[in-house]
Amino acid sequence: MDADSYQIGLENFDTKTREASNLDQISFWNEEAKKLTWFDQWTKTLEWNIPFAKWFVGGKINASYNTLDVHQTSIAKKPAIIWEGENGATRTITYTDLYHDVCKFANVLKSLDVKKGDRVTIYLPMIPELPVAMLACARIGAIHTVVFSGFSATSLRDRIDDSKSKVIVTADVGYRRGNSMNLKKIIDDAINELSFVEHVIVLKRTEESLQLNAKDKIWHELMTNSPDECEPEHLESTHPLFILYTSGTTGKPKGVLHGTGGYLTHLNSTFQWAFDIKDSDIFFCTADIGWVTGHSYVVYGPLLHGATEIMYEGVPDYPNTSRIWDIIQKHGVTIFYTTPTALRMFMKFGDSIPNSFKLSSLRLLGTVGEPINPKVWRWYFNIIGKSKCPIIDTWWQTETGGMILSPLPGLETIPLKPGSATKPIPGVDVAVVDEEGNELPTDTKGYLVIRKPWPGMLLTLWKDDKKYKDVYWSKFENNYYPGDYAIKDSDGYFWLLGRADDILKVAGHRIGTAELESNLVSHESIAESAVCGIPDEIKGEVIIAFVVLKQNTKKSEDVLRAELIQTIRNGIGPIATPQQIYFVTKLPKTRSGKIMRRVLKAIASKEKVGDVSTLEDGAAVKDVQDTFAKLQKSIKNNKS
Repeated sequence: MDADSYQIGLENFDTKTREASNLDQISFWNEEAKKLTWFDQWTKTLEWNIPFAKWFVGGKINASYNTLDVHQTSIAKKPAIIWEGENGATRTITYTDLYHDVCKFANVLKSLDVKKGDRVTIYLPMIPELPVAMLACARIGAIHTVVFSGFSATSLRDRIDDSKSKVIVTADVGYRRGNSMNLKKIIDDAINELSFVEHVIVLKRTEESLQLNAKDKIWHELMTNSPDECEPEHLESTHPLFILYTSGTTGKPKGVLHGTGGYLTHLNSTFQWAFDIKDSDIFFCTADIGWVTGHSYVVYGPLLHGATEIMYEGVPDYPNTSRIWDIIQKHGVTIFYTTPTALRMFMKFGDSIPNSFKLSSLRLLGTVGEPINPKVWRWYFNIIGKSKCPIIDTWWQTETGGMILSPLPGLETIPLKPGSATKPIPGVDVAVVDEEGNELPTDTKGYLVIRKPWPGMLLTLWKDDKKYKDVYWSKFENNYYPGDYAIKDSDGYFWLLGRADDILKVAGHRIGTAELESNLVSHESIAESAVCGIPDEIKGEVIIAFVVLKQNTKKSEDVLRAELIQTIRNGIGPIATPQQIYFVTKLPKTRSGKIMRRVLKAIASKEKVGDVSTLEDGAAVKDVQDTFAKLQKSIKNNKS
C-alpha cells in the first residue's frame, strides 16, 4: 500500500467517542440517538433478530420535524439551499421557506388521499422541489422512492410497478448540457397500463402548453390554496422512510428499504464527525439526489444540522470546464464533496483552470462513490485544497445508509494516506476475511464484511426478506457482505480494491451485469450476451458488451450496434451505454453454463486470460480474442 501520509486536520481530537463505541456499541448508539428530537423515548435500543435489525424500538420520531421544525426558532432565516440552475439562474431557500413549502406539499399529498405507508415516486431533476417532495412524504409517513431523472421509461416503470406508488411527482422538463428532457412524456410512457397510479403531479418549469391526462395535476395549482402548516406524524423509529432501487446481480433492481430513527441517527453523527460542520459553512455535495449520496448527504444530513448547502442542477463541465470552480468561488464554498470520476475529468482539463479561481474558502474536501487512487488524491489535495484541506475518502453504499469508513476531521486528527478510506466510523465493526470468514492478517486481500448491526443499515429489501438474506448474509454467517474486496494495513487503515461480484461501477454508479445482459437479449436479433467492465481513466470503469447473434440475422454489425445502444438507453438509461459492443459466435462458459466474465474482461483489458481449464469450449476464448483484435484494428484504422 502507499507508504506516504499527510498529518493534517482541524485540531479536533476526541478519544472518548471511539473509546465509548469500543466499550459498548449499543450504549454508544443509544447516546448518539439522543442528539435528535424524539416525540417518545424508545424502550429498547436494538432488537437484533439476525439479519433483521430494529433500532430504538418504541421510539417515535419524524424526519421532516428533525430537519425543519427544530430550526424554526434558531435559524429560521438562514439559507438552507442555494440553488444554481444549469443556465446560471439562482434561488435561495431559507429554513422558513423550506418549512412552509414542505408543509404545503404535505397537505397536497393528504388531499390526494396519501396516507402513512403509501408509496410516492419522485422523478424530478436537481431542483429544490425534489427535497420538498421527499420531506413532505416523510412528514405524513408516506414512503418516498426517488428515481434518477436520467432513467428511461422502462426502468422507471419497473420501479413504480414494484413499489406500487399511488402518486407520481415529476416536472414537465429537466435540463442537461443545454438540452431539454421531456420528463412528463417519460412518465406517461412509464405508467401506461399501471392502473394503481392515481395521480401525477407535474411541476411546470416552462411556459409551453402541456398535454394533460385525467390523472395529471399541476404543482403550483395544488400549492396555491394549500395550508402552510401541517402537523408531523409521530412515527415509529422503524417506520420505513424510503425505498431506493439499486442494481443487483439479478436482472431486477433491488428495492433497498431504510427506516427512520436508525438512519437519521447514523447521518446526524457521521455528518458532524466527517465534515466538522459549522454554522458558517457552505456545503457543496455534487451528488444527484436520485442516488443514495444525495439522500443522505444532500437532503437529510445537512438539514439535520441546519447547514447551508449548494444544490446544482447541471453537470460539472457544462457550459464550460470551469463551472464547478466558478460555483465554489461565487458562493464561498467551504466543504466540497464529489466523486473520483469528476476529479479525474477535472485533472484532464489541466491545473490552470482551477488555479485561475479563488478557492481559498475551502477548508475540507471529500470523495464518495468509488475508491480514489493516490495520484488523483494528491492532485485534489495540492491543486484544489492548496495543501491545507483534509480529504475525507469515504466508503459506504446504498444499503449502509451512511458512511462506514472515513477520516473524521470533526472528531479526530489522524494521518491521511492517499487512496485509503482510513478507519471505520465509531460504533461499526469492519473486518477483512477469507472465503471461510476467518479474519485475515494485515496486508492480505480478502472480502470486506461488517460484523455487527449499525443504525443506518437497511431494514430489508422491499417485499423480499429472502433475497435480503441471500444477497447480504448468506456468504458469511451473521456477517453483512457488501461485495467488495479490501486490504487492512498494519495501521488498521482499509484500502478498497473494487467489486467482488457481478456489479459494475461506472462513474461511481452501480450497474448490474444481469440487468444489462437482460436488456441486450431483449433485442430480437440477440441470442446471448455478456458484459464486463474495464478500467477507464475518467469513469473508473466502462462497459464492454459481447453478444451472440441469432441465426439468419441479416442486419449489419454497424446497424445492430446502433440498435443495441438504443435498446440499452431506452431500457436502462444513457448512463449504462456500452463503450464497445463485440459480436462473437460463442461466449466462454464453464461446464455448468456460467459465463466467465473474468475471461472477457482480461481480453478486453489486454491482460493474460489465466486458467481456462473449467471452460466447456476453449475455442470460445480464441473467437472472442480474434473478434476483439479485429475491431480494435478497425478503430485504429478509422482514427488514422
